[in-house]
Amino acid sequence: MFTGIITGVGRIAALRDLGATTQHGKSLTISTPNGYLADVGLGDSIALNGACMTVTWLDAAANQFDIAISAESLARTSGLANVGKRINLEKALRANDRLGGHIVSGHVDGVGTVSEFAQVGESWTLRIQAPAELARFMAYKGSITVNGVSLTVNQVTDNATGCDISINLIPHTVENTSLGDLATGHAVNLEIDTVARYVERMLAQTGLARAST
Repeated sequence: MFTGIITGVGRIAALRDLGATTQHGKSLTISTPNGYLADVGLGDSIALNGACMTVTWLDAAANQFDIAISAESLARTSGLANVGKRINLEKALRANDRLGGHIVSGHVDGVGTVSEFAQVGESWTLRIQAPAELARFMAYKGSITVNGVSLTVNQVTDNATGCDISINLIPHTVENTSLGDLATGHAVNLEIDTVARYVERMLAQTGLARAST
């Protein structure tokens, strides 16, 4: 479990194939800020750009750790197969931690596309085209996770291919996450609000109950 509050920005230092076919995944070596791994152990969960991964090897002194990612996960996420790319890191939530963002599972629901990223005054406007299967979960003032960052939706515009969401980024977010590296056309990992999943399920079940009476 995570909160969408980024605790560090790392970099993909190395990428290795786990097999000879496209059905095999990859092993990633991630470089972290100094001291980031001091309280991390083998088997711990760390979210990489919003995707929950398991630490399979680490060298805290060298500020590096490895994760194994399946071909399925690579196909359903973005930004986890490019050596040198900066990525957002978040360690798993502890029971006594503050819930500073919103409840985040670390399961990427879909990939969106940046349609605009521009500075407006001291802040930045980030617009993302979300796929059709996620459009119904987007709501004004609702929560969305973009590359692992908990953000608030300021505007939703439905269109033929899904919906366009607008988000305001304060300078702190741009400076302390990898979102500052975004540009028009970039793909981003999206995770919908957990509450929205349950609302959809309850509404679907209510509809079935009414249809059967």
